[in-house]
Amino acid sequence: MSSEILARPDLGDVIMGVDGSPSARTAALWAAAEADRRDRSLCLVHAADTDRRAYWSDAETMQAVREAARDLLDGTAAAVHERFPDLVVTRRLIRREPVAGLQEAAGDRGTIVVGSRGLGGFSALMLGSVGLGVAARAEVPVIVVRGGDERPETGSVTAAVHGAADLDWLLLAAAEAEARKAALRIVSVWNVLTHVGSVASMLDDLDGIARQRVHEVKALADRVREAHPGLIVGHHVETGTSTPGILIEASGHTDLLVMGRGRRTLGLGPSLGRVAHAVIHHSRCPVEVVPSAFVTEAGQP
Repeated sequence: MSSEILARPDLGDVIMGVDGSPSARTAALWAAAEADRRDRSLCLVHAADTDRRAYWSDAETMQAVREAARDLLDGTAAAVHERFPDLVVTRRLIRREPVAGLQEAAGDRGTIVVGSRGLGGFSALMLGSVGLGVAARAEVPVIVVRGGDERPETGSVTAAVHGAADLDWLLLAAAEAEARKAALRIVSVWNVLTHVGSVASMLDDLDGIARQRVHEVKALADRVREAHPGLIVGHHVETGTSTPGILIEASGHTDLLVMGRGRRTLGLGPSLGRVAHAVIHHSRCPVEVVPSAFVTEAGQP
């Protein structure tokens, strides 16, 4: 792993998607606390999708939609101001559909926050379609707020890594931990089942792969300590047969779980990998998904 000096990423403004659901109201207060920790502003966004609705709705209906949206933004801003009176809060009513609208509001440096369940009629879904779409498609970090607001803080941020290529977004996780005055715990899951039936299925080969994973994770932790000398950094390689299950269990003992998102495409557009998809649906704490395009660009000196 290179010994070049690492650029420490700055945490950007916080963009909160507001849709009127109880989940979004809880997430808005979480997003306000996140903006306060970062010493950044909070932008409340309601993407009304009026451009598309205008094709089949009359002017009176469209006016009612806009008025309801403004009332929603005003009410959410008032709730935030009551809890965080000194926080700079802006409101934006966007005419585009929610996923594109939130990305537009975030620009190239913001962090998007969404609730874990929207207003859709499929209550069995753990994450609304907007949250899932944003997490899969956004070019900036996305935080899905899960877990109740009464959940006590643990004083730790957990980063779920795979190998050396995760260093860029891992530094963003370190910045999140510093903002919280928390420790960073780096976790990597070594799933032996991923190698069953491959050319590396002999026991000696599997032991070698495991040792290599331990070495890579330790090297990652050392690089983070170099970039953040005041940060407490722990690292651990967990062995098991269910990567999502291990990470979901870990989410019960941390304040934020951070994961990278590679350049994966499926069908007509980007999608989340199997592990990330399972974790953001079932995590017991907020989950931050960081796209590789963001860390590549933001990590430039």
